[in-house]
Amino acid sequence: MTEARPRPAVMKLTDAAAARVRALMERSNKPAAGLRVGIKNGGCAGMEYTMEFAEEAGRFDEIVEDKGARVIIDPKAILYLLGTEMDYRIDKMSAQFVFNNPNQTSACGCGESVAITPAKADAANPEAAAASA
Repeated sequence: MTEARPRPAVMKLTDAAAARVRALMERSNKPAAGLRVGIKNGGCAGMEYTMEFAEEAGRFDEIVEDKGARVIIDPKAILYLLGTEMDYRIDKMSAQFVFNNPNQTSACGCGESVAITPAKADAANPEAAAASA
């Protein structure tokens, strides 16, 4: 019997993003299971990233635990977020989470809205994609 290979994480966090998620969880007014990340329709480019505290993970949620931080991915967003790196950046005028998403095709000028295409079926398995090339 063959053993199932481990699934790759949908998203990875930079050290800065993981530190910020951990800090947000510690300062939350009520217990949270993690930071829920999703995608919704909206904005001038068509889609927006969403984030909120999650009291618990849902049955079909993807849980990403990276560098001591816990991010819960909405199941409807998984194909849009495959391969994404979540970062947290601070500059002179702002501090924000930034998504380095290989599935993103464009963004609006204000930076609040993006256009994203779903990842292809083999995007979650780069070894299989390389072998078939």
